[in-house]
Amino acid sequence: MILAILAVAAGLPLLVWSADRFVEGAAVTARYLGMPPLLIGMVIVGFGTSAPEMVVSAIAALQGNPGIALGNAYGSNIANIGLVLGLAAVVHPITVHSRILRRELPILTAVTALGAFQIWDGVLTRFEALVLLGTFTALMAWTIRQGRREKPDALRTDVEAELETRIMSRGHAILRLIAGLLLLTASSRLLVWGAVEIARRLGVSDLIIGLTIVAIGTSLPELASSIVAVRRGQCDLALGNVLGSNLFNTLAVVGIAGVIHPMAIGPDVLTRDLPVMAIFTASLFAIGFGFRGPGRINRVEGLLLLAGYLSYITYLAFSLLVH
Repeated sequence: MILAILAVAAGLPLLVWSADRFVEGAAVTARYLGMPPLLIGMVIVGFGTSAPEMVVSAIAALQGNPGIALGNAYGSNIANIGLVLGLAAVVHPITVHSRILRRELPILTAVTALGAFQIWDGVLTRFEALVLLGTFTALMAWTIRQGRREKPDALRTDVEAELETRIMSRGHAILRLIAGLLLLTASSRLLVWGAVEIARRLGVSDLIIGLTIVAIGTSLPELASSIVAVRRGQCDLALGNVLGSNLFNTLAVVGIAGVIHPMAIGPDVLTRDLPVMAIFTASLFAIGFGFRGPGRINRVEGLLLLAGYLSYITYLAFSLLVH
């Protein structure tokens, strides 16, 4: 048990550190390859910040622990909105200027509805997982098309400003990319092993471990980057991190895990976790879209998101103690 706790304690910070190096290396490498800044922000950063969830969930599914895979994906979506955006908005109110992000808000809502429809019968088959991956591929094709148009957009401005702070050579960027990916894989394996062992020793479901310890750990890169972004006034970049990550989680992370290991969905997911994720996603759309002007998440709304997330985690912890 002590060894498992040490594995999680070592795996989480290594996961966060390696994910940051991976994202930084990937973004700078893409810039050297001539990729437009807007496309870097929409695809590279979104993929990079979801890399921990992808690797952790894939390893969990390969090892026969689909509960950690699903809990990681859905728990990260809930944490990204409630914890990451909630805390970021408390630090600095978030104003949504980007037209692209305003288009992605209803897309995320629709994707969440698709994910709910897929698992509502209590199972995620391999075919349904392939549908998620097909939807993800189509969405990425649309995103790349939008990013190549290079129209003026607030997200592009934020990404350009962020890239200006990342000064390194091409070789250094590639080295960070490769090292980050290798360490990301190693730390994910360490984290999954420790989480599974803790769940086994405590006699709790791997779903709960995935929703809490693993989900919060894999969301830490988004939390760190979003806090830094809003403090620099790059609000669209902070929101873009979360939207991109949640889209990747719902479609790619769950899809990859489901192709590797079809899942039986427990009743707790359908009656507790899925409704919570849907409520958070709908709330983000309602307050962030801006039906009469630029969307805005003020400090009060940020506190409400944060309070909702803490209430959810408290409920999970209470149910764990009762168990």
